[in-house]
Amino acid sequence: MDDFVRRQTVTECWRKINNDWKLVPNVYEENWSQAQCREIAEDVAHHINLDQTGFGAFDGERIIGFATVSHRIFGVAARYVQLVCFQISEEYRRQGIGRKLFSLACEEARRLGADKLYISAHSSKESQAAYRALGCTPAEEVNEELAAAEPFDVQLEYRL
Repeated sequence: MDDFVRRQTVTECWRKINNDWKLVPNVYEENWSQAQCREIAEDVAHHINLDQTGFGAFDGERIIGFATVSHRIFGVAARYVQLVCFQISEEYRRQGIGRKLFSLACEEARRLGADKLYISAHSSKESQAAYRALGCTPAEEVNEELAAAEPFDVQLEYRL
């Protein structure tokens, strides 16, 4: 993943304020270094051999997008599996690659016996718009462990 570009310029994020979601100013840039890309690649490879299924999109030999789905089913009201990773390299976004990877992740979740795909999603305006365009909605049952691990994420689900 040395050439993977995980860059996102953020200007606004969704935050829960007084039990209501509001878009608030929050300006920063996320940008994975080459070392972070290698670390993510190692983590993905480790979990694919252990407890996740992964999908990749390639331009020649270069990985330009990837998604991983946990094999662990959780939830009381529904049978969820988590979309653990879902990334598209910056210059390949808005070309349908994410939609295809998301579709593959959903097929795998169904195969695993889940009713819903669970996503602890980045709260940026753009990330949330992308998930909403895929048909994701606020999670009916929040996984408190995942929410605590990323307190600014928005907990979403996708009905399979």
